[in-house]
Amino acid sequence: MANLENRRPLASRQTSWAAALTKWLAATSITPNQISIASIVAAAIAGAAFLAAGSTEDAMSRAVLLLAAAAFCQLRLLCNLLDGMVAIEAGKSAPDGNFWNEVPDRVSDLLILAGVGYGIGHPALGWAAVALAIFTAYVRELGRNCGLPGDFSGPMAKPHRMAVMTVAALASMLEPLWSGRNDILLAALWIVALGAGLTVLRRGWRIVTALRAG
Repeated sequence: MANLENRRPLASRQTSWAAALTKWLAATSITPNQISIASIVAAAIAGAAFLAAGSTEDAMSRAVLLLAAAAFCQLRLLCNLLDGMVAIEAGKSAPDGNFWNEVPDRVSDLLILAGVGYGIGHPALGWAAVALAIFTAYVRELGRNCGLPGDFSGPMAKPHRMAVMTVAALASMLEPLWSGRNDILLAALWIVALGAGLTVLRRGWRIVTALRAG
């Protein structure tokens, strides 16, 4: 769940399909916090699929695993969208919603990015991407604790990270055509890690600049 003061601006929130899903979920007993927890499940499946794909020799099995990884990365984002919409638009917020808004996101980044790292045989790079992804959220919350609005800027905020990994998973399905193996996933992990590092620096600089301006 998300509150209005710490809510990521998303164009998809204004779409008819998102409104329809929100209305349907609001009519059930499903809570925003449960949707947030479901995002961890989706991320765990995505991470496991990435992990298995990295060591699978059969091209067809690898393609199925990568397709599943891409799908569940997007399902993770869908859960992240709907938990806030059910909480705010449908009026089903809970007192502990802020906790469930943040913690599942951090766990989800860990499961997906570490899964990729171990799957392609570069666990250190995977953990570096995890650390920097979590650091982007830390800097955002640091800014809020300093009295500033939440900064969701990129270039490698959560939606950007999941977009990179989703595209990489789909593109990596084609690697057997040129006898490649995990090169695209390796490049994607570098992009996420370096992009997240740049995001940390950018958000940090914006905090410092705003504080100095008074």
